[in-house]
Amino acid sequence: MKKLLTLSVTLTCFALITCAQNVIPLYPDSIPNSKPVPDEEKSETNDKGYITISKVSRPALTVYLPPKEKANGTAVIVIPGGGYRVQASTHEGSDVAKRFNEMGVTAFVLKYRLPGDVTMINKEIGPVQDAQRAIQLVREKAKEWDIDKDRVGIIGFSAGGHLASTAGTHFNHAYIKVGRKVNLRPDFMILVYPVISFADSITHMGSRDNLLGKDPSAERKAAFSNELQVSKKTPPTYLVHAEDDKTVKVQNMLLFASALQKYKVPFDFYLYENGGHGFGMNNPTSEVKWMDLVQEWMVKNNWIK
Repeated sequence: MKKLLTLSVTLTCFALITCAQNVIPLYPDSIPNSKPVPDEEKSETNDKGYITISKVSRPALTVYLPPKEKANGTAVIVIPGGGYRVQASTHEGSDVAKRFNEMGVTAFVLKYRLPGDVTMINKEIGPVQDAQRAIQLVREKAKEWDIDKDRVGIIGFSAGGHLASTAGTHFNHAYIKVGRKVNLRPDFMILVYPVISFADSITHMGSRDNLLGKDPSAERKAAFSNELQVSKKTPPTYLVHAEDDKTVKVQNMLLFASALQKYKVPFDFYLYENGGHGFGMNNPTSEVKWMDLVQEWMVKNNWIK
């Protein structure tokens, strides 16, 4: 019995060490656009067993490597939602990363800074700085993780979808210091019940307020309404939403799809009739698994080889 207990403790310690090695700070030195404040990050578990984290001021990437025999060189950066107030780190984060691992895709869950005047000099650019740095870091370490630099995608949920679509439409503007030849453009995007527009009529007001403040100018609202930022260089995109979503109106997704179509950017989508908001990978109202459809889309478009 004592030997079994010792073995259990040893394995637990080994698991913790392994896990710790897989968490990488986004910035090796100082965090840009950051104020020197204590780390007040905390996590909570709700009645569904989902973990959310709040007050994030130290951004990081958690690396999820697929089994070597399955690895195909594709990478995806996973951005959980939470209204730019918290981050849904399990059902829109680690669970999604593990599903990508089953596809042979290397996944990285991004813990991005949550906007706040206390922790940041300019809170509206903090999250996109972290998304761009994540893309830069994954490509910098591509050889280490056996990743193809030309197959680095991004997936975002809800406000995380807003951040992902910001990375996918603002890549020509570097919010962090990078060399001229650094590629900040995701190769593909997957946006799940995403906040897209900051227009008064359809935006998720909580996300907009948290990122831009209570009374942003028309110019700032337009700058971060990502349906207005689409161009012919926007990455190919897969979109998922539910028609009855009362939190983030489906018009967000439809406007983005319309903009993609206008600029002849390849896209596909799945629209659930029901399901509401925040269902993660599993919409309880339908037998359709949208992640299976995403996998088919990725294979069809050679993102998975």
